[in-house]
Amino acid sequence: MKILHLDSSINHEFSVTRQLSAEIVKQLMATGQEHQLTYRDLVKNEISHLTGEIASGFRPVAGRPIDTAELESERQLSDALVSEFLESEMIVLGAPMCNFSVSSQLKAWMDRIAQPGKTFSYTPAGPVGLAEGKKVIIASARGGFYSGTALENMDFQEQFLRTFLGFLGISCVEFVRAEGASKGEEVKLREISRALSLIPRAINAVSAAKE
Repeated sequence: MKILHLDSSINHEFSVTRQLSAEIVKQLMATGQEHQLTYRDLVKNEISHLTGEIASGFRPVAGRPIDTAELESERQLSDALVSEFLESEMIVLGAPMCNFSVSSQLKAWMDRIAQPGKTFSYTPAGPVGLAEGKKVIIASARGGFYSGTALENMDFQEQFLRTFLGFLGISCVEFVRAEGASKGEEVKLREISRALSLIPRAINAVSAAKE
């Protein structure tokens, strides 16, 4: 199985999602199957945010950008990112909540893989995802408590990720969530421990899902 592992937390070694995503991958790799792992640190190897010139490499834009060595390099990166995504069967994504949504580093990656004709297609009946069959486990972390609380309507992180992946045709998405990371060390450690204990269930869920 080809696994794509992505991290997007700016907290580096202190990151909750990096800890969770690493454990998810560790447990996936230990299942006895033969795996091929590709890893990208979207913070350490930051992807330039989308511009009209960069977008012209994979979608129609107004005007014709002047070709430069830098633009060609960006086009090659866009091709590499979408190829990694399309070739993967399992995606493990470390995605902390950042100002109620995802980090800008992760958003930059999402903007690069949303390529018409490759990951989705416009049809007379509306857009259709072309990346169906993939399975995703998302390591999610929040400073506060949102799920099932009065703050749930402020969660534009997990719903955004689920909607975006669904737009690309991916319906098998599981979250391993740690909340309360900013509520003191005791609460943080308790919630991390709880999230770690849920990893086997998430792996079993995606493994059992029909492609």
